Amino acid sequence: MNISKDTVKYVANLARMELSEKELEKFAGQLNDILGYIDQLKELDISNVSPTAHVLRIKNVKRKDVLKPSLDPKKALQNAPQKEGTSFKVPKVIE
Repeated sequence: MNISKDTVKYVANLARMELSEKELEKFAGQLNDILGYIDQLKELDISNVSPTAHVLRIKNVKRKDVLKPSLDPKKALQNAPQKEGTSFKVPKVIE
């Protein structure tokens, strides 16, 4: 597949971007280089490679779930522009 300047211009228009002729040529060339690299990757034999979610062996690091007192509602609402009882009052956004 070959990316032309017209294709780049079309995509730039969808993104509401204005590109100069120089930029169109530059991006078309860069996208063609990327597609060429992907074609090289397609030639690799990956039949013996197991699927992975991440290239590095990582694990989740979790903190201990320690019970502690929560913030006092009066203190939480101290700088609220509007409040109602022990809750923040916000404008209605759903009809």
